[in-house]
Amino acid sequence: MDRERHQNLQSIIMLRELVRKWWRAELHFADRHGQVLDWNRGEAIASAASACCRLARGSREGLRRCNQSVRELHEQFVGNRRLRRAIVQPCHLQFSLVAAPLYVQDEYEGFLFVEGLLREPLTAGAREGIRARLRELQPAALDVERAVERLLVLDDDNLEKLTVLLEYGTGEIAAYEAERTREQERALEAPARGGGNARFGHIIGRSAALQEIFKVLEKVSNSEATVLINGESGTGKELVARAIHDNGPRRNAPFVVQNCSAFNDNLLESALFGHMRGSFTGAVRDKKGLFEMADSGTFFLDEVGDMSPALQVKLLRVLQEGTFLPVGGTQPREVDVRVVAATHKDLGEMVKRGEFREDLYYRINVIRVHLPPLRERRDDLPLLVDHFLRKHHREGQRARGLSPEALALLGRYAWPGNVRELENEMERLLVLGGDLELLPADLISSRIRDAVSPGGSSSPLPRLTGSLHEAVEALEREMIHQGLLRTGKNKSRLARELGISRSNLILKIARYGLDAGLPPDAEADA
Repeated sequence: MDRERHQNLQSIIMLRELVRKWWRAELHFADRHGQVLDWNRGEAIASAASACCRLARGSREGLRRCNQSVRELHEQFVGNRRLRRAIVQPCHLQFSLVAAPLYVQDEYEGFLFVEGLLREPLTAGAREGIRARLRELQPAALDVERAVERLLVLDDDNLEKLTVLLEYGTGEIAAYEAERTREQERALEAPARGGGNARFGHIIGRSAALQEIFKVLEKVSNSEATVLINGESGTGKELVARAIHDNGPRRNAPFVVQNCSAFNDNLLESALFGHMRGSFTGAVRDKKGLFEMADSGTFFLDEVGDMSPALQVKLLRVLQEGTFLPVGGTQPREVDVRVVAATHKDLGEMVKRGEFREDLYYRINVIRVHLPPLRERRDDLPLLVDHFLRKHHREGQRARGLSPEALALLGRYAWPGNVRELENEMERLLVLGGDLELLPADLISSRIRDAVSPGGSSSPLPRLTGSLHEAVEALEREMIHQGLLRTGKNKSRLARELGISRSNLILKIARYGLDAGLPPDAEADA
């Protein structure tokens, strides 16, 4: 298990901060052998509730006893596989260890725990006993009194909160590992399903547009060049960025993600570059920024077009010099990070309007990957539908696909939300119609039905039989045929309505034999 990845999960970062804020304690990871990772690395913990524990581990004998207390906790989990909830157990200093076991695909992988807490106030005798044991382990320690005074009492309400949070943390890690396993399985299955490139099997599709992207990714992934991914919201920009990372020389290093439109300027600066203690109200300790967390790996900056001019300057400095200043800092820090940026905006136009720095634009636009919207890769719709139905299928659901009418309806929709919108619709259909073998068209969201047939009226659909691919081809032929009649054979207008290029439309007209009676490339473009 990759604990470094787990500690960089946003949910685990949040959990650690909550434990520090509410109980002034520290979250620890123990592996499947009962070994505590940060103790073995000798990392110092500054949390108040752990002060006595830190003193104890400062000696060889104290570290041995602390590890023995954790091993006893570990043996409880190993000895009882039915024990899946958080438990409380005393350590050698009679403090409480609160721990939740971690199971991944029903395999025990260790536990999360918090130490250094009391279950009830100390009596004078108990307080003196703790002082004596600490002085035995650390005779020269000067801060024993202060450490004992800062011990916190964990009442029943707080114990319940802490156990719920620890169980939430183990659940998040288990879900993360399960999704990684599913991604690996889908990557292996993708070539057999006609999904395209084996190296990028988690990117579903075999359209000509995606094949071109795969060719670019093959070359880009093995380089260290900065990449700019451009595409509408929901087209899979983060998926492509992760593919670049996973297939490149930094695949074993961190992959860090930040959406630049998620925070205001001050919060984004702190998130990217970190801050020093006292640099602003609430900055009670030094905090690493995401650039430091991504050191030696890849940093995916989504919606970089929303970054303010001031932060654009700082980003340019990192890209050019590999250095930055934390908020409130005076000493520059160095990082080695590959940046992959993404935006749905036209950065070239923003440069012309003075809204985006020209030097930064050329620095991040070394290699550009354009992701087409779903309406320009409708050939991939059956594969994507099948993929998302598999992904969101739950035990007990009978649904094995869409009815031909439902697929035809989806094929006529423009998908402004692109692949993300399609996935949400598939999940919704499974919830509403999971007890049916084929999901019918009348379960599709009203916004989609109304967009395709305003007012709820439905135009006649062709009879669709055979495979999903054949059904989409039949629908596509009928849409183009009806469109040519409606537009008076105006191919430019029809191409705009269908959301495809004019040259692509001409190829499809020839493919389906619809060019009979059409003058050679002639049309009424008035």
